[in-house]
Amino acid sequence: MTRVIGTTARGIRGPVVKQGDNLIKIVADSVMDAVKETNCPLKERDVIAITESILARSQGNYINVDHISRDINQKFNDSFGVVFPIQSRKRFSIILKGLARTEKKITILLRYPSDEVGNPIMDEYTMIEKKINPYTDVLTETDYRNLFGYPVKHPFTGVDYLELYKELAVNDNIQVIFSNNPLTILEYTKDVLVASVHDRKRIVDLLKQSGADKVYALSDVMTSPINGSGYNPDFGLLGSNMASATDLKLFPRDAQSFVEKVQEEIKRQSGITVEVMVYGDGAFKDPVGHIWELADPVVSPGFTSGLNGMPNEIKIKYLADADLKNYSGSELQEKMKEIIRSKNQNLVGQDASLGTTPRRITDLLGSLCDLVSGSGDKGTPFIWISGYFDNYATE
Repeated sequence: MTRVIGTTARGIRGPVVKQGDNLIKIVADSVMDAVKETNCPLKERDVIAITESILARSQGNYINVDHISRDINQKFNDSFGVVFPIQSRKRFSIILKGLARTEKKITILLRYPSDEVGNPIMDEYTMIEKKINPYTDVLTETDYRNLFGYPVKHPFTGVDYLELYKELAVNDNIQVIFSNNPLTILEYTKDVLVASVHDRKRIVDLLKQSGADKVYALSDVMTSPINGSGYNPDFGLLGSNMASATDLKLFPRDAQSFVEKVQEEIKRQSGITVEVMVYGDGAFKDPVGHIWELADPVVSPGFTSGLNGMPNEIKIKYLADADLKNYSGSELQEKMKEIIRSKNQNLVGQDASLGTTPRRITDLLGSLCDLVSGSGDKGTPFIWISGYFDNYATE
């Protein structure tokens, strides 16, 4: 019988994990339980993915706003600027609460009309009607309110982020400026914390080259523990999420060694070598809200070696319409399989690969996993993907 099932992705339920739990064994046992329940065999190169939050929770990788305040006080002696944070209650607002507790004067520079992941701070059409030039114009808080009124609510969260961030001030120590030029901050202070996620390195370099004195990124904050706190030596505060009104869960540490140990444990229990990855935000963009999901610094902070690289695929519908247009039925299927079996190892630039996905495998898989597991009450922190590396010619 001809094989009819290609790639499948299953969310696997697991227990509620707490600090100190043996997550390696929990993952492996949950996968083997899923194999028994579904009566589907585990196969070589199946992918087992674990959400970053559950790994960080098992590590107890938490900090509070006082830890942030202490770290920042060690970095800046006086007032400082914060460049291009995202508009977020669960991410930046708690970080800002910690920054404000330093009681230093803080100047926040916000991008407009939206932040780097697409959260709007103003209506773009109103911006155009008001003849505001986003490439050159710098707006104060007063300018912003005079132009856009009060409140200016985020279309999904209903939050006025200027109001939210101002309310986090200690003794009125926060002012907000709107500009798309990161060098604008140097008109207010020479000490800067770059709060953007994906272009932070470029902005840090630009500020240093343009006369800034002290420049750090969020990835430089909480890279080592303070009084037994959590920490992340690679990403600092990037990828952190609100755990309570004063606590943050950091992005997990040591994800690479973790996935390798999970791979070993599953092989010990099953005899099968699977690929393993830790995933956070997917890398997709919402076509309605125009928000890019990826607010984490990377999609996957740790993955086994078989997940390196990008797909190398042929576009079946292109071949069907072009090279094989004179074939049909079983003959067309066999010709298609022959071409797939004999394809080059690198199809970049060839017509047969036009329209395939030139993205890293971990970014594609992480996006799939994020959509399957969701971020609410599904209770499936582990994802089992089977057949991902198969193709139409795989029997």
